[in-house]
Amino acid sequence: MTSPPLARAHAFMAAFARRQAARTVELPGGFAAYDDAYAHSRANNHVVIEAAVDPETVPALADEALARFPHRLVSVLDEDTARACAEPLVRAGYTHSAYLVMLHTGPVPAAGAAGEVDLDALRDPLTRRWQGILPEVDEEVVRHLVDRRAARHRGADVVRFIGSRAEDGEVASWADLYLDPATGTAQIEDLMTAEAHFRKGHADAVLATALRTAADHGCGTCFLTADAADWPRHWYERRGFTVIGRTHAFERG
Repeated sequence: MTSPPLARAHAFMAAFARRQAARTVELPGGFAAYDDAYAHSRANNHVVIEAAVDPETVPALADEALARFPHRLVSVLDEDTARACAEPLVRAGYTHSAYLVMLHTGPVPAAGAAGEVDLDALRDPLTRRWQGILPEVDEEVVRHLVDRRAARHRGADVVRFIGSRAEDGEVASWADLYLDPATGTAQIEDLMTAEAHFRKGHADAVLATALRTAADHGCGTCFLTADAADWPRHWYERRGFTVIGRTHAFERG
């Protein structure tokens, strides 16, 4: 049975995807979200499955919904539905990744040394970071991955970009913070650090500031997602986050 915090996290993620989108199309069990301004961004042009669906129909649903894109991304929020959809999607050529939903259950830290920043301050460090992560892609793809952050302001009632600055003033580490004070729910997303500033405490400053800001807005349910197969999950666990469930991504192309 899904716990109340996990149910709130799933609902929050689905609502964010709907609100962030330039347009949506309803599908059996979920919806397709689109934004032509960021056509190279999978996270802005994808299918979200949020309820029970015939798993054998999902590959065809995704092919029809995303026919004009070279990529396919199907996000499945519910564990049982993802388990049922895995075999048909893998058979259709998709790769499957699991993401942990992690709830902050530790003490809320005092305000960190980070603060709110705007997209202009993030653009240069974000561009360099994406160029390092995806050295094979062209400038337009990187631009979409950077500029898509502007659309995130539509996704929740309060959206903040939190950044920790180096001595020269450049943003060294950053993350998104999405807040819904009405339900007391917050999500921390896309915590990244510029390579030149690894292991200097900037990510800790960003995380502490995000957690304190969420608490100050009355958001007692504060969660994030982390790749189940990657090391950051352990970093988050050491900072008071507990695994409460999973979401799943199926990708092709």
